[in-house]
Formats: sequence, structure tokens, C-alpha cells
Amino acid sequence: MSPFRVTRTLPEDATDAALRADVLTGLTATPKTLPPKWFYDARGSELFEQITELPEYYPTRAEREILRTRSGEIAAACGARTLVELGSGSSEKTRLLIDALTGLEVYVPVDVSESALTQAGQALVAERPELTVHALIADFTGRLELPATPGPRLLAFLGGTIGNLLPAERAGFLASVRRLLAPGDALLLGTDLVKDEEVLVRAYDDAAGVTAEFNKNVLAVVDRELGADFDPDAFDHVALWDTANEWIEMRLRSRAAQTVKVPALDLAVDFTAGEELRTEVSAKFRRDGVRTELATAGLELANWWTDSQGRFALSLSFAR
Repeated sequence: MSPFRVTRTLPEDATDAALRADVLTGLTATPKTLPPKWFYDARGSELFEQITELPEYYPTRAEREILRTRSGEIAAACGARTLVELGSGSSEKTRLLIDALTGLEVYVPVDVSESALTQAGQALVAERPELTVHALIADFTGRLELPATPGPRLLAFLGGTIGNLLPAERAGFLASVRRLLAPGDALLLGTDLVKDEEVLVRAYDDAAGVTAEFNKNVLAVVDRELGADFDPDAFDHVALWDTANEWIEMRLRSRAAQTVKVPALDLAVDFTAGEELRTEVSAKFRRDGVRTELATAGLELANWWTDSQGRFALSLSFAR
């Protein structure tokens, strides 16, 4: 078997079809929404990398601290021979885990970006010739089929990305993850934790304005891909804490009454002055809530690690 291979399970035109469906559904809804996955074209990915280095944005540093200090414990607890990572991107943080998993034979990164998978996968097999990398071009929010690999498996979903899913979506996602796992396989889940409102809002509304530019990038994506005429300067970036739901919302607020045309969808969208378009929900979690959501999906929480300041958590749960 080749040490590096890529399998495409996502049709070539799936991204375009999904964007069209999401924009049509979201811009005709009340209130208007766009899913956060459309932030991440090449420019959006570059901006997010800048965000992770901002002093206000703690989640990436906090999660890396846990991986740096606890990967040995994670490896000992799961004994994984296969590591599956959902939304793997550059696989940068995952290297800490790969180094600790001394019995690891196969790494299965899953992402929608073929270029990211290829770049990261080829680098890994060059560094670790004993490791087989089988990359999947797939949307992990849809139905996912994993290749046959040796168990036990550790499925990693890092970065706090699960917080971008609404509660019903999270329940469906965790149930789908459980279906991928055999008894004794494990899920390593990254969750950002509830904390002081000011700290949370600053993380999504930095002084340098990088997150504002990142937020508006979704409009640039719709303009480029669907021929729309959004003017990013006609919207203000908004980040607020929803106390009842314990999540951050990012929105774009229309500065004036305006009509945006989306020719590819034969759609004209009216915005009133001050009307907001929701672009992201980022839920924050508590340990008991995570335990309950995992249990509902058939996963038993076994280990819980936080960074030294208690801002972020990695949890290890096992399929029952």
C-alpha cells in the first residue's frame, strides 16, 4: 500500500452546489444567515491563521498547550493504531498527537480541501516513513465512510469547531460519529469553555480588525462564486454573547437600506438599515453539558483535560 493516498468521496461539483443551496436558503430566511464554512477560501484561511496569532484569540494556543502537555496521556488512554481527524486542514497541531501515539499505523485526515490534504499528507509521510496516510476529500457534516484500518481508532475533532453547530446539528453530528466507531474506539473532542463575557467577545472582535475582515470575507466569496454585488464596506462586523444559549454570534449589520443581487440564483435580497445577517454561532461548553451530549450519542466521557487557565478542554470519550 502506498504510504500516501487520497480518496475523493465528495463530487467535484459538490462545493458549488452546497454554496448555492446555503446562500439561497440563508438569504431568504428570517433572520438571514450564512454558514461559517464559507469563510474559508484561500483568503479566509489566511485571515484565520492571523486570527489564531492575535493576543485576544486564546483557543488555538490553549488547545495546543493541552496537546503539548497531555498527548502522552491521551495516547496511553486510547492506544490507537488509527487516527482519524475531521477538518484536518494543515494537520499542524495533530503532529503533537501523532508523535505521542507510538503504536500508530494509519492517519486518516478528512477535509474538503484537496490541496490542504495533499500538502499536509506528503509532508507527514516524508517525516514519518513508517506511517500510512489515507486522506479523504469529504464533508464530515454529511454521511462519511471511513476506509478499513486497524483498531482501535481515535477520531479527533479539534479546534472547538463543534461549537459552530446548533444543538440539533450537534446531536446529529455526534450520533454520526458514534456510527463510525466500534466499541472501544474513542473520540477526542475540542470544546471552548464558558468564561467571562468580555474575554469571549474580544476573541471575536479584536482591536486590529482581523476578525471583522474575516467575517466580511463570506460576502467576497458569494460575490466571486455567484456573481453577487455585496459591498463588504456596507456592512459592520458585530460580535455578541448570547447568555441564554451560551454562544457567541458573529453578524454583519447593514449600514443602510440596500438591495443585493445574486445573479447565479436569480435572487434579489433586501436589507433594511440595521438588519443583521448571522454568519457564525460559536457555542461555549461546560463539562456536564459535554458529558450529557456525548452520552446521548452513545459515547462515555472518560477523560477531561484543560489548559492551565481553564479556558479550553479536550475530552476523551469511548464508544459504548
